[in-house]
Amino acid sequence: MSENVAVIGVGHSKFGSRKDVNIPELAWESIKPALDSANIEQKDIDFFVVGNAGVWSSEAAIPALMAEYADLAPKGSMRVEAACATGNAAIRVGYQAIKSGEADVVLVLGIEKMQESPNPTVIELIGRFGSYFWEFENFGLTFPGYYALHGTAYMMKYGATEEDYARVAVKNHYYGAKNPYAQFQKEVTIEKVMEPKYVAWPFKLFDCSPITDGSACVILASEEFAKDVEDKIWIHSQGVGTGTANLSRRSDFTSLESARYAAELAYKRAGIDMDAPYKYLDGANVHDCFTAPEIIAYEDLRFAKRGEGVQLIRDEQTYIGGRIPVNVDGGLKAKGHPIGATGVSQAVEAYKQLLSKAEPGRQAEIKHGRWLAHNVGGTGHYSYVTIYGLEKLKK
Repeated sequence: MSENVAVIGVGHSKFGSRKDVNIPELAWESIKPALDSANIEQKDIDFFVVGNAGVWSSEAAIPALMAEYADLAPKGSMRVEAACATGNAAIRVGYQAIKSGEADVVLVLGIEKMQESPNPTVIELIGRFGSYFWEFENFGLTFPGYYALHGTAYMMKYGATEEDYARVAVKNHYYGAKNPYAQFQKEVTIEKVMEPKYVAWPFKLFDCSPITDGSACVILASEEFAKDVEDKIWIHSQGVGTGTANLSRRSDFTSLESARYAAELAYKRAGIDMDAPYKYLDGANVHDCFTAPEIIAYEDLRFAKRGEGVQLIRDEQTYIGGRIPVNVDGGLKAKGHPIGATGVSQAVEAYKQLLSKAEPGRQAEIKHGRWLAHNVGGTGHYSYVTIYGLEKLKK
């Protein structure tokens, strides 16, 4: 068994419309730099995990494709799916494989090629990440509609406005413009965000994350294997929560209970004070599939009290230099949201930030040596919160 698990290498493809490559080629764009940065070869991998939802792309046997193309056969593998939280779920499988002593080195790949299907097909398939027969078939809810329910509930209860949600898009595009791997690399203004027609009120085009192709990869290693690796970070803790399938079974649309639960577990296991966890963190990546969920995440993660998350974005407290920098890689909103890769991409960002390897203009100040990743599947159907650290967790 390994007391601690390290991230010893990372890789990231360009996110966007990647019709220039097939799925194995897209995967190799992140696998190769991950192996190189970890200074290992394929023979050193004991096990590999692939996070892939995959219902919109041509290939189904993704791990076997990776084994063939990346020369990983006959090593053991697993494909993981947990809706939009697939990437962090894949990391959890790799983390547990090392913690249990089953492996010393695990490659975790997140990959999605969503644009192999037409947009209406992808929109319908994403809509099935809730309760398909009850909510999608009977009421026609699409994914923007699901989160619009949360966005309007937050507006009614706490006085948030469409302009407040636009501020989230402005921030995330500001940092996405500085990220060479991001799908969108142009800044936007509040006025620009407010221009388009509604997708699902109160969300307009720039309130919604895009349909994205991309891959991200991390190499996880046991404490023994990682002891001589210079550039590494550690997984301090993980928390996992699950929500009800039917939204009608939930009592509050201004919060995701599964995310709150996952955060509490992660904070407790990492020894972080739940009254003000932002005082122990240098930054966070939160699941901004739409703009309103980012603000809701501020409160679920206890960066702000209930109803006060909106004030953080108004006061620019989630920019670098504020209370806690959030999504300074562009987030799902501007970096892109290739569903299986998103949670792994968050881990890549934690590695880069904690080791001060982020691109100019988006490197946070590292004082505490900890970074948080919050990855949500569906509308809180699955929630993962992972805390990464520069140093091994002190018991």
